[in-house]
Amino acid sequence: MSFFTLLWEGIKATSIIEWIAVVSSLTYVVLAAKRMILCWLFAFIGSALFVYLCYVGNLYIESILQLFYVAMAVVGWFSWKRDSDNGGINIWSQKNHIFNITLSGILALLLGFVFDNYTNQANPYVDAFTTCFSLSATYMVTRKILGNWVYWIVIDLVSIYLYAERDYYLTAVQYGIFTVLAVYGLRAWQREYKRQELC
Repeated sequence: MSFFTLLWEGIKATSIIEWIAVVSSLTYVVLAAKRMILCWLFAFIGSALFVYLCYVGNLYIESILQLFYVAMAVVGWFSWKRDSDNGGINIWSQKNHIFNITLSGILALLLGFVFDNYTNQANPYVDAFTTCFSLSATYMVTRKILGNWVYWIVIDLVSIYLYAERDYYLTAVQYGIFTVLAVYGLRAWQREYKRQELC
């Protein structure tokens, strides 16, 4: 059976919970790219549903990550609410990115090792990678750090494999769409940052 046949069969068998989670999550990314505060409501809904889906799919690290997303949706809402015009895109220095990549990488290896050796976690190192880097990328979104979109492009590409391997085909497609939206978000935020610098 071909990959696309498997994909289509998987999508047809997708639960209503996964459909709602996927649509909410896609809506979040589109609204975040447009810097609309309503994005955080959809982030909250989608993430809350993915806590359950990841747990039942034995993606425990990812389930913990989704729980973090639920909390960050609340933080993001209040953080963006303080910034009434949703402007103020910032950039990190190269030093900040190097520190973030090093720390996230070390934490991913440690987390992957623990879950590989002490649980029945599926794909522990891949899941740990997406989790640890997603933590920092989500923080970057709440602070409107331009580089967050580059992190999301990489995370989303890896997540396609992670979810397809657990038979969450619709979610794998979602992450393919997330990759495209992250490129769109990066370009939109770059344009806004340039405009902001000229003012």
